[in-house]
Amino acid sequence: QELLETYINALTAIKTKMLDVSTLNHFAYFGELKSGYRLEKKMDHLGCFVGGLLGLSSKYISKLDSKERKDYLDLAENITNTCHESYIRSPTHLGPERFHFERADQEAISIKQNEKYYILRPEVIESYFYMWRLTKNQKYRDWAWDAAMSIEKYCKTENGYSGIKDVYDLNSQKDDVQQSFFFAETLKYLFLIFSDDSLLPLDQYVFNTEAHPFKIKN
Repeated sequence: QELLETYINALTAIKTKMLDVSTLNHFAYFGELKSGYRLEKKMDHLGCFVGGLLGLSSKYISKLDSKERKDYLDLAENITNTCHESYIRSPTHLGPERFHFERADQEAISIKQNEKYYILRPEVIESYFYMWRLTKNQKYRDWAWDAAMSIEKYCKTENGYSGIKDVYDLNSQKDDVQQSFFFAETLKYLFLIFSDDSLLPLDQYVFNTEAHPFKIKN
């Protein structure tokens, strides 16, 4: 119970201090809080797991009332949509390492060269997986399939899969690195989103940060 209260308090603080909405398209995102008060209008690909986190919270935190559950789920859907936008706003339909919201004409887009790479990260697809299991909205499978086809098209090599250096370049150089989390997480979540819910059901298993499933004790 104490850990649950700590978690809910942390989420409340994050929503209060770090949640923002973009000017033009009203994309919800979690910015970076600097010095405890200054919010930088950008979000990392690594942060895109939070859509699934909020979705799971809406389902499995028993003390929430119906309005709180809906608020959590609505925010989960909005954050996941924002992360999806970071993918489809690039010609490769792969998302950059970091994307910005400082300018209305550049929302959910990377604006610095050293942030435009994609290294086979799983976090966006992870949220697609959880949101599919929780809502059964077909768009999450469609988005996952689009990402899978983009990985196949732009990241596949003769001997495996590689990250690319610029998601905005259809002929981007590859980085010649196949990250271990590509198998442990990215491909696993893609496999699970197109599998039956009876495979690793969420009321019986929890995934750790590297997507390893652990049986929930009753």
